[in-house]
Amino acid sequence: MTHSAYSKAVYAIATMDTKGEEIAYVASRTRAAGAAVLTVDVGTGPAPALSPDISREKVAVCHREGSQAVLNHSDRGQAVTAMSEALVAFLTSEHAAGKVAGVIGLGGTGGTALIAPALRALPIGLPKLLVSTVASGNIACYVGCCDITMMYSVVDIAGLNRVSRQVLGNAACAIAGMVQQNIESSDARTALGMTMFGVTTPCVTAVRERLEEYGYDCLVFHATGTGGQAMEKLVSSGMIDGVLDITTTEVADEVVGGVFRAGPERFEAILRRGIPYVMSLGAVDMVNFGARDTVPAPFRNRKLHVHNAQVTLMRTTPEENRQIARWIARKINQSSSRITVLIPEKGVSMLDVPGQPFHDPEADAALFEELEATVHQDTMRVIRRLPHHINDRLFASALVDEYVSIAGSHAIEKGS
Repeated sequence: MTHSAYSKAVYAIATMDTKGEEIAYVASRTRAAGAAVLTVDVGTGPAPALSPDISREKVAVCHREGSQAVLNHSDRGQAVTAMSEALVAFLTSEHAAGKVAGVIGLGGTGGTALIAPALRALPIGLPKLLVSTVASGNIACYVGCCDITMMYSVVDIAGLNRVSRQVLGNAACAIAGMVQQNIESSDARTALGMTMFGVTTPCVTAVRERLEEYGYDCLVFHATGTGGQAMEKLVSSGMIDGVLDITTTEVADEVVGGVFRAGPERFEAILRRGIPYVMSLGAVDMVNFGARDTVPAPFRNRKLHVHNAQVTLMRTTPEENRQIARWIARKINQSSSRITVLIPEKGVSMLDVPGQPFHDPEADAALFEELEATVHQDTMRVIRRLPHHINDRLFASALVDEYVSIAGSHAIEKGS
């Protein structure tokens, strides 16, 4: 089968020097289920016994330093890393050309690590399935914030037997079903991303309900690190066209060292797209850890609050809040489109009110003042203080009004 035999196909990927028989079987079962398939070799060892539809050379040449950076390594680990980078470039290019209906990959530890980054680089909604020997463990490093379906291989992917035929056959039918029954959203409303934590729920709920009345499709993300990253993945994919980043608590974890970290690229996808953007400081008064006995030793004498058996919260200090403000400001200062930050002067979470454990006006003041001092404010970057708590309805109304104003200006600028 030639690469041009189908305008759109399932790309079946494996290191065919070690898993050629298995990926060929998956391809045959996928075709039997009614889907077009192209096999892709990403091996870096001996030449495969079975010829792929897309050779390793065709993938390797997509590496930023050319195929020699992939295929001439004597070190297997370096070769696999380079092939993984080449596969990202190859697969995203093929998708951009409209050739990819879905992707299925097979891998052990090495193959899973090789293939997974390319699947993460593809848009949310595109069918992607990875059969792996490590899929029964902690797969966060492979899946990230993407919609990758992981299937445990049960036995090693080393030959065809009574178990592997069943598992791989099921996987083939699954990917065929996904691409043939692809669900296209018929929702014509503008999609908005919002970030929420339990301690900012009243605010986000009020904002969501009012914006839904205005005809927006509101997607709420739990600000647990992957929540913010998932939102930005959808922004990059063009599936979200405006953001109310009400709960930016992930930055506190990124700066101080909690478990719900924002990641070093937080905010960048939103700013790069230049979509309507309103930000606030929800739950930035806290850093998240696991169960009480998992709190790192340097923090055990700090102000802690047991949220539940699995989550312990730590109050941020004035100095930590200044660091958080500077982290946020560095990102905001990169923006070239309009962004407004609304500051709730009377508290940033349910725990940050008089009588609650995280009420600390001095720490809040450090956060607010440092942000105002370090953001390069002008007509495009605006910070406004409001005399409300974040969960006051008046603050929610102000968020909505500000977003609607920015969205209206954005529409005029775009000529729509």
